[in-house]
Amino acid sequence: MTPSTTTEEQRRALLAAEQAIAEIDARREAELAAEGQSGGVPAPAIPAKASPRTARPRHYVTAVLAAVQRWFDTHAQAEHLASETEQKVDWVRSIPFVILHLVCFGVIWVGVSPVAVGVCAFMYVLRMFAITGFYHRYFSHRSFKTSRVGQFVFALLGASATQRGPLWWASHHRMHHKHSDGPEDVHSPKQHGFIWSHMGWITSKSNFPTQFEVVRDLMRFPELRFLDRFDTLVPILTGASMWLLGLVLNKLWPELGTSAPQMLIWGYFVSTVILAHATFTINSLSHLFGTRRYETKDTSRNNPLLALLTLGEGWHNNHHYYQSSARQGFYWWEYDLTYYGLKVLSWLGIVWDLRPVPREVREARPQRKPKS
Repeated sequence: MTPSTTTEEQRRALLAAEQAIAEIDARREAELAAEGQSGGVPAPAIPAKASPRTARPRHYVTAVLAAVQRWFDTHAQAEHLASETEQKVDWVRSIPFVILHLVCFGVIWVGVSPVAVGVCAFMYVLRMFAITGFYHRYFSHRSFKTSRVGQFVFALLGASATQRGPLWWASHHRMHHKHSDGPEDVHSPKQHGFIWSHMGWITSKSNFPTQFEVVRDLMRFPELRFLDRFDTLVPILTGASMWLLGLVLNKLWPELGTSAPQMLIWGYFVSTVILAHATFTINSLSHLFGTRRYETKDTSRNNPLLALLTLGEGWHNNHHYYQSSARQGFYWWEYDLTYYGLKVLSWLGIVWDLRPVPREVREARPQRKPKS
């Protein structure tokens, strides 16, 4: 082999090697391009709909829109709430609740009149009776009977109190009695403190859905399901009726000194907020202050002041001891205005079969004031 031949063969071998290297490099570049990498480790696959910069905002926007939609339709995207267990405030869902309170400051601008205060007091008593007599003693505990028409009329009145629908109210109250002051009691001051037990719990996503499995006896009524699903409809109509009432009174009897805005704020907003917090005291204060006649597994107490504010609901230890009675004031001196109202309705044939407190139950092993 001559030197020239050797040199030619080396040159060809070098060209072949360079070509092979170039082909390997080209294939590698193609692989890297396909992988979206500039290095040698393949990148994890990223779904097309969930890039790092857009996944969280899109999820947040969807959650906000769902919360807003549930202001008007409680079943909207309800699947997003099925797995919620954490007790924390859903601020978007709570906006109407906050606005309800803020509008009350409108009394500074609309002023006050005797007729507006009178309507405010009337709406408080009427709707409190619907809550205590029907949302509580009828829908939650079935302590008396009524017709389907009577059931619907008082469900409407209860819904006007802006405390959600009858099925939601009853389902959560039944769960309260089942787990009273235990870890699963969502408005126990013993478990969660005063503020949460008073009003924080109703702002939580985990407590938003109706627990249909515990109100199967009420689910067969489509009109109740409708009120429960569209639970802001009746409050909106109630506010509109207060506005209309103010217009009529201002037109026909201007000497009363009222107006549509004044009647709306006093007749609906102020009355509703006072009513709500009076009702909430039974979840909070009546488990903290008062006396205990009976030994119960919870911290329920009898409180005469709360009984006055809530038309008889303040005899809470009595109620937790014997839930089935239509009467919560067990003795004649324990005033129970809700029970008196139900008695009147029974005389009129609107309700019947009011369950009494058996004497042996009422007089069983009284307990004096607790040490704590």
